[in-house]
Formats: sequence, structure tokens, C-alpha cells
Amino acid sequence: MKTLLGIIGSPRKHGNSELFIKEIHRQMEDDWRLRLIRLPELNVLPCRACYQCLFGEMRCPQKDDFNLALEALVQADAYVVAAPAYFLGANASLKRFLDRGLSFYAHLDQLWSKPAVGAAIAGIRGMEGYTKLMVDSFIKLSLADHRGSVVLYGALPGEIFLESNARELAGQLAKAIRLEKTPGGASTPACPVCGGDTFRFLPDGGVRCMLCSGSGQYLVDERRFQLTIDPGDHPFFRSYEDAKRHLEWLRGMKEMFLARRKELKAITQDYLKEGEWVRPEGE
Repeated sequence: MKTLLGIIGSPRKHGNSELFIKEIHRQMEDDWRLRLIRLPELNVLPCRACYQCLFGEMRCPQKDDFNLALEALVQADAYVVAAPAYFLGANASLKRFLDRGLSFYAHLDQLWSKPAVGAAIAGIRGMEGYTKLMVDSFIKLSLADHRGSVVLYGALPGEIFLESNARELAGQLAKAIRLEKTPGGASTPACPVCGGDTFRFLPDGGVRCMLCSGSGQYLVDERRFQLTIDPGDHPFFRSYEDAKRHLEWLRGMKEMFLARRKELKAITQDYLKEGEWVRPEGE
């Protein structure tokens, strides 16, 4: 039996994120079981930027619940991530987990190209902000094969199913997980490199994809919006080889730091006594 992992980025039990993941599972084939993780319930500490997860055993030394969730991700055959919008972005539990993502590279072979889909859920129509971008980033940066993502609206538990096509969208995502390719084509302009649909328009008249960071040009005519995007010199999830190269680049930063340590220390020391820290009493 195959395992579908549901990653819930919401503290609300029986909320829309949880229900939508369960609806996707209902529309999978009978040979799939559902496992669930609620990220806000886990004790996931902030990344300390120590880089220990890139060397030796390639395991984060912090004693928390991160490795529990990572192991579930590694063991799953596919996964769904759903998160609500909190002040125009996904619940912070999603970002805190992703900030520890250098640990993904220890499991590159198991995680690479794992089917995954996502959902961003906002309480007010049009107020999802960058929540979908965060969900898409989670999927891409965890080295999965992004098969599709949607935006849903509903503030109350279960509201997404009242007056929307949420069940139909769940069925489409379930189908996307089972198939090698996402069914259908993009309904909105998408990055030709990564499929992202969030862009920054640059001062020089160009455009940058906020998912893969590729830059290029856009053209608008009466019928369509055309994009030409260059992946750049440092893509890190376009291919397995890109991911391997990025891992080696990350490891090389340690040697670069050691080589320039004195120079860098002189800069940081110059700012050492600047400002006053606001801290809890007793520290």
C-alpha cells in the first residue's frame, strides 16, 4: 500500500487545510493510506545556520521534532501540503520547517521527484497574498515533483465546501498525484522554467519568477501574456544535477568562510557595539 502524507500548516483541528487534504485522499485509489502531520503541533526550532547537516552524518544536531517530520516525508510515496493565510502569508509553521531544509539534501535520492500537490486557503476572497507562493516553494524546495496547487477561500471550518468547487479541485489534485504529468494546462500565465505564477516586475522592464528566481522578459498583446525566462546560472531544483551542484556550492561556503574569516571578522567587529538590544529581563 502506498502512503500519502498530509502536511497541515494550520493549528486549527478539523479546519479547512485538514479537511481538504482528507478530501484529496478520499479521491485517491484504494491502495493509498493517509498519514497526517500538523506542523504547528511540532516543536521545530529555528535553523541555527551551523551547516552541520551538510557534512558527516548530514543530520541536524538540534533535539526537536524536525527529524520526525522529515522521516515521514522521506517514507511517503507522495504528499499534500495545505496552509491557511495568516496576514497574507502561510502560517509560520510552514516556513520554520522549510528553514531547516538543508537537511533535505541528506535524503536527495529519496525525496527527488516525489509527487506533491498543495493548497493555500484564505478566509477572504482575493486576500491569499503570497500564501500560494509559500506552498509552492515548500514543494519545490523539498525537492518534490510539483504536480499542482490551488487557492481556496473559507474562514470557517468546512466553509471551502459550501459554495465552491473544492471537491472538484481535490479530485484534480488526486489525479495529478497518480499520473506522471499534471492533467490539463496552466489556466494563468506561468513561468516556463518552473511553472510558478508569481512574478516581480523589475525596474529595467524585465520580470523575475518568485518561485525559481529566473529572470526574463514579458510581452502583452491583445490575446495573451507571454513570458521568456532564463533559469540563470544557479538553478537548484530544475534537475537532479542542479540539486547536487547546489549541495556542493553550499558545502563550498564553509571553505570560503575559512579562507576569508579574518577579512569578514574585521567587518563584523566594526558593528559590534552599535545599538541596544531589547531582551527579556534576566538575560
